[in-house]
Amino acid sequence: MDSPFLYNKYVTGQHFIGRKEDCAILANLLSQGENVALWEPVGTGKKSIVHQVLTRMKVSGSRFTVGDISALDIRSGEAFARRLGSAIIRLVASTPDEYSRIVNTYLSGTHFVFDQTAYSASDTILSTNWDLDDDDIRAVLRLPYRLAQDRGERIYLIIDEFQNLDLADDGEKLFKLMEGVMDEAKGIGNKLFSYIIIGSMYNAMRDIFVKRHFFYRRVERLALSKVDEREIVEHIIKGFLASGKVIDRDLIGGACRLFKCNLFYINHFTSICDSLSKGYIMEPVLLEALDTIISINRGRFVAAMHDLTTFQVSLLKAIIDGYTKFSTAEVIRKYSLNSSANVRRLKDALMKKEILTFEGDDERPVIFDPLFEYWLKNYYFKNQ
Repeated sequence: MDSPFLYNKYVTGQHFIGRKEDCAILANLLSQGENVALWEPVGTGKKSIVHQVLTRMKVSGSRFTVGDISALDIRSGEAFARRLGSAIIRLVASTPDEYSRIVNTYLSGTHFVFDQTAYSASDTILSTNWDLDDDDIRAVLRLPYRLAQDRGERIYLIIDEFQNLDLADDGEKLFKLMEGVMDEAKGIGNKLFSYIIIGSMYNAMRDIFVKRHFFYRRVERLALSKVDEREIVEHIIKGFLASGKVIDRDLIGGACRLFKCNLFYINHFTSICDSLSKGYIMEPVLLEALDTIISINRGRFVAAMHDLTTFQVSLLKAIIDGYTKFSTAEVIRKYSLNSSANVRRLKDALMKKEILTFEGDDERPVIFDPLFEYWLKNYYFKNQ
């Protein structure tokens, strides 16, 4: 029997819980041909909701094709163009002759070619006969719109870890080229192709879409709501009951609050509990599971702290101690933060490292990783 506590891949169907309103909003945006962006911290269920919605749309009779690429290792506009073009071509073709026909038809006049030798050696669909220029990249960006229009069928392309495109030397130029092609498609009423943009680096994505206003009015952001604790508790209890095990509702509620309803950590934690127990699951099992999951992540947490300066660690300590105003004379003196100007630099540095963000008009600090926050409070800063 499949485990009810999946944490190593996105989930759909009976494993997907909560976010009914978010699902309805996303389905409506996609059915209207809108581009959508989701950026949330790791483990919050971004890919799960996307695939849950797409699965439901398929079941309800919608016709479309979905592609999926990752920008995790991309550091140039040329690399992105190759990957995007190859992914789109593979969606609509399956043989070398078909690949060649699409490249010759839709990318004619560019420096992209289909090289049979390169394809045989490394499964490469798009090769180049010269350095790419802006017109070449525009042609690839237009490709999914043209193919969708000619086929009369909707195409979605999921781009995971989108924020990494901003690390390329020509990242901003690539964004502007994408904006231009989006505007062209909108101008002729082509809504058969849409991007589903996903990013796990919250501050980096917000910098692209909010602070620098790229893709303004071209991409709709879907901010995921928090999954209700009660739904998570019910899901866990039912999962244990299916394997003949019982767990106290209050204990699971406490775990949900510790992990701040982060679905990745909760499923990983309950999976460990499941492997450690038989019959009735008592508190010692949960404590052992907590020790286990902390041990698994400890190396990552230690590495993150090694990467911080003394001042950055001091500001993090102030946050763990419950302070929200860091430029007061009391906090600056107590944590040796030097000055309010230095505090601003420290806040920016911790945000760039994707450790935390500041929300609301009062700039309330929020540490992204709930287990990291727990480890800081109960292990790293325990004796200070």
